[in-house]
This record gives sequence, C-alpha cells and structure tokens, in this order.
Amino acid sequence: MSLIWICGVDEAGRGPLAGAVVAGAVVLDPENPIVGLKDSKKLSAARREFLFEQIQLKAKAWGIGQASPAEIDHINILQATMLAMRRAIEDLTTRLGGWPDKALIDGNRCPELPIAAEAIVKGDTKEPAISAASILAKVTRDRQMAALHERHPQYGFATHMGYPTQAHVAALKEFGACEEHRRSFSPVRDVLTLHSR
Repeated sequence: MSLIWICGVDEAGRGPLAGAVVAGAVVLDPENPIVGLKDSKKLSAARREFLFEQIQLKAKAWGIGQASPAEIDHINILQATMLAMRRAIEDLTTRLGGWPDKALIDGNRCPELPIAAEAIVKGDTKEPAISAASILAKVTRDRQMAALHERHPQYGFATHMGYPTQAHVAALKEFGACEEHRRSFSPVRDVLTLHSR
C-alpha cells in the first residue's frame, strides 16, 4: 500500500501594507522528524531560520508560493492568499513528484485544488506540517522585507516588516508609496490621494 502524503499549508503577510503575501507548503517525512516545530510567531527569528533549513533538509517535500502587491491590488488580499497557497502546493508537487493526497490549510477556507483539502482554524498550533509551512512562509517573507529595506530604508521595513505601525504610516505620509506598497489598502490609498492633490 502506498503512503498517504499530507501537506500542511500556511501564509505570512496578509496584514502588511507592502510586499508579497507568501505561502509555504510542507509534507513531513515520518522517518525524518524535525524537533521543535510550532507556530512561527511563537519562535525567535534565529530559531525560525534554523528550522527553515531543517525543513528544507528533512521534509519529504516543501514548496513556497507568493502573490505580488499588484496581484493583491487586482484580486484582493483573500484571493491573493488563496493564489499564493495554491502556488506553494504546486511548487511542492514538483519535489514530491505529484500532488499530495490531502492539504491541511491554516484558517477557515481552502484554495481551489484538485485534491482533498481541510481548513483548520489555528492549524499552525495543531498540525506540525502547518507549523512547518508557517515557518517557511514567515522566513521567506522576512528575508524579502529585509531586501526591500535595503532598497527603501526610509520606510523602516526591516523593523515593522510592512505592517501598519505608526512609524510606517508616518513614513508613507512623508515619502509617498514605493512600488511594493499595496495600493488597495486604505492607509496607502489615503496617502496616494493626499500626494495627488
């Protein structure tokens, strides 16, 4: 009998005003366990980086997908999140050699997939494969925001990761939006309206 491969899926970056929404997908290998998996928000940055490497080394398969700020503005953040999740699973299938048998999705809804899928609220605290996916997504996105900070240090992306902090909104008002800002999000839209007057 062939093994059943269960894929955990989670995203990072739904709430920020800038950058992509990034999703991770992971099929864990029962013969190669990874110690210390938990919700990425409950881990230090250094621990997340360590586990990121462990997941890529030890998981049966993994994938990363994203949707760009332009795609978020075009189809909305919910649909862009579903798109990023599907892309992460598609990326995983290239390493697994086919679709997994089932996807466990963090949250309350699932992307359209050709396989069985189950949404699990707070899944990143309940399912190790979803925890692993959350770590892949968070580390990937944090690295992207650090790179964006190098290009646009005036916004402080390395500190707030694009979230709508007071400092970020103040920088938006002072400097306007960069190409990675999500124009459909109201703080960015409001600033663009101000700057166009």
